[in-house]
Amino acid sequence: MDPGGASQRSSRSGGSWKGHIIQQLRHRDRIQNTTFQDLIRFYTLLLEKTSLTKRLLSHSARPPEGPNSSSLQIQSSSLKEKMGELAYKVVELQQQVKIKDDVLEEQRSRLQEEEDRLKGASDAKLALQQQVQQIEEKNKKLKTAYDALLERQREAESKIREEKEKEEGMLEDMMHLKKQAAARMNHRNERRSRARQATVQKELRTVARSKVTVDSSSSAPTSRSTSPKNKDKDESTGRSQTRLFRSASATSPRSFFSSSKFSIREMFEKKRGHSIHSLEEDLLYPVGICLSARVPTRPLQVLEAHEQGINTVRFSFSSDLLATGGTDRVIKLWDVRAGWLSHRGTLDGSTEGITCVEFDPTGRRILAASHNKSALLWCLDDSVPKVTLTGHSRKVTAARFTCSPHQVVTGSTDRTIRLWDLKRAACLQQREVASFCSDLVCSENSIISGHFDSKIRVWDSRTVSCVQELPSQGRVTSLDLSSDRRQLLSCCRDDCLQLVDLRWSNDRMCFRADGFKCGSDSTKAVISPDGCYLAAGSADGAVYIWNVSKGNLETRLQGQHSSSITAVSWSLSGEYVVSVDRSRRAVLWRDI
Repeated sequence: MDPGGASQRSSRSGGSWKGHIIQQLRHRDRIQNTTFQDLIRFYTLLLEKTSLTKRLLSHSARPPEGPNSSSLQIQSSSLKEKMGELAYKVVELQQQVKIKDDVLEEQRSRLQEEEDRLKGASDAKLALQQQVQQIEEKNKKLKTAYDALLERQREAESKIREEKEKEEGMLEDMMHLKKQAAARMNHRNERRSRARQATVQKELRTVARSKVTVDSSSSAPTSRSTSPKNKDKDESTGRSQTRLFRSASATSPRSFFSSSKFSIREMFEKKRGHSIHSLEEDLLYPVGICLSARVPTRPLQVLEAHEQGINTVRFSFSSDLLATGGTDRVIKLWDVRAGWLSHRGTLDGSTEGITCVEFDPTGRRILAASHNKSALLWCLDDSVPKVTLTGHSRKVTAARFTCSPHQVVTGSTDRTIRLWDLKRAACLQQREVASFCSDLVCSENSIISGHFDSKIRVWDSRTVSCVQELPSQGRVTSLDLSSDRRQLLSCCRDDCLQLVDLRWSNDRMCFRADGFKCGSDSTKAVISPDGCYLAAGSADGAVYIWNVSKGNLETRLQGQHSSSITAVSWSLSGEYVVSVDRSRRAVLWRDI
């Protein structure tokens, strides 16, 4: 091998690493030089001045020679001063460097804290992101479940609509069948009645054409002896006369009436209400008589009578029983004893709120109107309805007993008035009206209805045909008749009570008061049993009582109701007044 080539390669390799080291040293020198440039510059100056000072000190140690010795001393002193200043500056610079090092260290620590905080925030961010993802997954699941439930609800609603349509169709079919059955029964009854009448007339004509032979001597009164002989003679004469009459009486009026007595009685019994009357028709109804009603002045009892608002209240004819009906779909019965109301029982069976209640004159039955498009009849000893009258297409606002114990009349917001037979639960008559019916009252031969079109209509109860229309001050909310059936009270939405004389004159009196305001379309006002006072509840929770003869406000009862009063009832004894409101409260009032 060539030794010269090996030496050249070794010299090249040695030169390469040396150059690399020199290059690294130069790079470090540049970095450090740029970092400590000011300090190096000051240090270089300090070294130069130090070396200069040493030289000066060495020269000053020598004895001064020549004339320039004084100037040298001056220069040396000035140099000392400069050296002191430079040394002071060096110390200051060292202190500044130390301060900057402390600041740098503090900034490093703060930077480390911020990095730690940033790391914690990043971890929290990751945790929150995970929570957000979990919540989004839960929301997706809930949304899926909600969509499924919504779909099920829609299906259920569609099924409910279908069932309601089927129910309405079945009700219409049932009512149609009931109407057809009632029409067929009425037709059969009328046909039988006509046949009986024709038979009676035929028999009467036959009797009228027949001849009756009667001995004239038998018709003249004669004085008879009481002797046995005369007695036997009289008996023989009587027997002969009797045989003569019987022989000629085969077609006589006496034989006709004796044979047709049952058929005539049966005819009139059948004609009454198209059905044979029961024993209840022959019972005498109790009639309450009130000579003088007492104006209440103070509350005897305040109670929460229902779970929801109360719509109606009514005393029985004997004044010892009270009925309240509310939006909680029940009727509650209360015994009135010694100025105290005690709960007697509850009548349920209605699927919606009660709008009107009324006792029958015997006090054994109670009739109610309901929002569920029907009227219901209970016996007081049974909580289940005995009869349910269905057929109205909207809520029933009023239900009243007529003079016949087995007939009731109802009014509804479907603009119809219906007459019902309780025995068959069938509608006997139906009349269309131009406006909603708000309330009804019944007298001997008439039905009176109040309507939203500010009119009061009088109907013939036998044919349910409108015979008269009376104007009102506003939309009618309730009607009430006086005990003598001569005066009609109407409550209107224009905050006015109107009293109408139902006799020939039809005089009208209007009653208003400051603060009185009719609270709803079903607010009910009443006449006192003696006809001397009017009572109505206001929207401000007060009961207003007017004096009929004076025409002014008699008293104002307040402080017990916190909401609008819906109904007021005055007992037929004239002793108590009960008011009810929409906040479930009933108040029993009485005079001092």
